[in-house]
Amino acid sequence: MSETHAPGPLDAPPPEQVLRDVERALQEDVGTGDVTAALIPAENMAVARITCRESAVICGRPWVDEVLRQVSPASTVRWLVDDGGRCEPGQVVVEITGPARELLTAERTCLNFLQTLSGVATKTARYVEAVAGTRAAILDTRKTIPGLRVAQKYAVRCGGGRNHRMGLYDAILIKENHIAAAGGLTQAFRAAQAIGQHVAFIQVEVETLTQLQEALDAGVTMVLLDNMDVPTIRQAVDMAQGRCSLEVSGGVTLDTVPALAATGVDRISVGALIKDVKAVDFSMRFNPRPVEAARTAA
Repeated sequence: MSETHAPGPLDAPPPEQVLRDVERALQEDVGTGDVTAALIPAENMAVARITCRESAVICGRPWVDEVLRQVSPASTVRWLVDDGGRCEPGQVVVEITGPARELLTAERTCLNFLQTLSGVATKTARYVEAVAGTRAAILDTRKTIPGLRVAQKYAVRCGGGRNHRMGLYDAILIKENHIAAAGGLTQAFRAAQAIGQHVAFIQVEVETLTQLQEALDAGVTMVLLDNMDVPTIRQAVDMAQGRCSLEVSGGVTLDTVPALAATGVDRISVGALIKDVKAVDFSMRFNPRPVEAARTAA
């Protein structure tokens, strides 16, 4: 049984989801029309360059491309840093040539997707780097911005992380309230096994070593160690002896993640990858010169 629902880190997001995300974003920003951009003559053309003002891992190309497709279909777009690539302060990420009025209308929505998703990818990359040399993979959670889950989970993959379940529909995670409602851990797991063929995986959350032992006895192959300290996690790894995949969750930070990874666990899920993300600083500036001349001058 697969441990993760999502594919590899550079696999593209579903185009239909990108389209819906962009339609929703443009509706809330443009609405009935950009009354400020209307001040610009329709025939005026421009070259726009999006520059990153800090070190970052880039993410958001499918959404930026879709914004421009919907707002300025005649524009030409040249990406200089692709999704998953790193950039340094002052580096140009993308160059766009098209009608000035349309580029002005598209600007903020393009930057909103780029700054948010690059923020997720950049933060994920820091966690991945912090556990380098261990067996631990960095995973996300369902603590996403409503409506942007697919986008943010794609950003995690661009940063070198992996996705946990996409939602409540594709995998089973048995938590403390499920256990209480079902009458016990083993009872909940047996019920999950009855429908397990329809989901990506079945995982059981435990809070004590006693619960871990019960999970092992029941044949659970994926266990989530919830809010355990490092010494207890080490004991859990020794108890499991490779019989199940062990994941750590709860209050994980960049300061604590190296020690957690060193215990020998397989996975570390980090809610902060998405819910506490800081946007990356980008700007779009018009350049009156041709694109090639602008690149030579840089």
